[in-house]
Amino acid sequence: MHNPLKERRAGVLLHPTSLPGKSGQGELGPAARRFIDLLADAGFTVWQMLPLGPPHADRSPYQCLSVHAGNVELVSLEDLVSDGWLAATFMEGASREECFDKSREVFERSATATEKEVYREFREMHAYWLEDYVVYQAIRCVLGNIPWHQWPISLRNREEAVLKSFRLKYHAQIEQGRFEQFLFFKQWAALRCYAHGRGVHLFGDMPIYVAHDSADVWLNRELFSTDSNGELEVVGGVPPDYFSATGQRWGNPLYRWDSIKAEDYAWWLDRFRTQLAMFDIIRLDHFRGFEKYWEIPASSKTAVEGHWVDGPGAELFLRLEQEFGELPLVAEDLGLITPEVDALRRQFGFPGMKILQFAFDGGPDNPYLPVNHEPLSVVYTGTHDNDTTLGWYESLDSERRQAVSAAIGQPLDDMPWTLNRVAFASVARLAVIPMQDLLGLGSESRMNTPGTGDGNWCWRFDWPQVPAGFARQLRALLEQYKRTGNGQS
Repeated sequence: MHNPLKERRAGVLLHPTSLPGKSGQGELGPAARRFIDLLADAGFTVWQMLPLGPPHADRSPYQCLSVHAGNVELVSLEDLVSDGWLAATFMEGASREECFDKSREVFERSATATEKEVYREFREMHAYWLEDYVVYQAIRCVLGNIPWHQWPISLRNREEAVLKSFRLKYHAQIEQGRFEQFLFFKQWAALRCYAHGRGVHLFGDMPIYVAHDSADVWLNRELFSTDSNGELEVVGGVPPDYFSATGQRWGNPLYRWDSIKAEDYAWWLDRFRTQLAMFDIIRLDHFRGFEKYWEIPASSKTAVEGHWVDGPGAELFLRLEQEFGELPLVAEDLGLITPEVDALRRQFGFPGMKILQFAFDGGPDNPYLPVNHEPLSVVYTGTHDNDTTLGWYESLDSERRQAVSAAIGQPLDDMPWTLNRVAFASVARLAVIPMQDLLGLGSESRMNTPGTGDGNWCWRFDWPQVPAGFARQLRALLEQYKRTGNGQS
């Protein structure tokens, strides 16, 4: 497997929901292909995005209903029309649900033998998660989207006779869910093929933890920190630090690593099998939790009462390497990182992350300062959790602006482009710029503000925001910094 992290490259961070289009959010259709063309023309060879699973009502891609399933809201209706599975006239006045229903009706009535064989192969290839997920999805829908741990006991505990009866009664709804996953993965495969044809690698994101209300916990309760009723006993988070006197209580279930190890890490092997089939590079969120993680009693309202517990460490990654070979992973190693965490990352050659917005607090040993970067890293101006670089800069007082200017050795009269260029100039092998920073957008275009519940995950750009000559000017810049991925290391 070719590892694109071995060469000097540049990429753009943009979640597909942020693509332009007529629907309520971006899709995997014409706008996604046009974006790939824009990246390729500009010399970018990496498109980074957030997790693609089906989110809960808050739209957060970090709290999904499944670690395997795709978010069908990303399915392009325009591409269904192009495939002949939906009439354009029908699409104009129908909801997405009606369009999906109609598409399945057309498929079942008129699909060719080849198309039917492709569907059969999809079901067979994804059977290790698909069949259980579509049942979970159907039950959840029938019960008004309440979480599985509030379902009737027989469904919560997956009693076989009750599940068999449910499958028979809701056969059509279950098949619809199966077909919609087929649409997602069909369009994703086509998009990935298109990206590779333009020399663009796809960079995904794997949260360390899963949502309590997910098919994964419902199906594998013995692998997670739940009691006999499915309620949480302990939860994940991080301890009090400089940013928060009470720490962060994320509320996700923790893993029973002894049980996972007893099954030869099969759950994690399946999880990686799905993601490695989708992406060329994967960011592993909260990497430090694989060395030690913060365990908080579920009854605690803050993270203060937590304590550190040993994670699986190298053993998990050795098992993954045994199964898949060299892993194209980036370790999200932000925050307080111990020597043990850093040693684990380096043992497997995973690049860490350098965030320029974090570089200008503290002294000369700040690891995010450009002078302290190393090739085995990925440099960002900011991430999806940061303000845009222009918004960040505008929030600084004059003293801090002077400190930033002194640290990078140049005036800040062209923000965010001053910081964009610093990222491109870094020795880090991969430089990734959020699309907002390439477009010079302010705080109104922020993707997520951690700790808040409203207004997140909704930002989208529009094509008129892309200036004339955008690709040409960027290509010249990327060539100057040897970031077009032409075998440069």
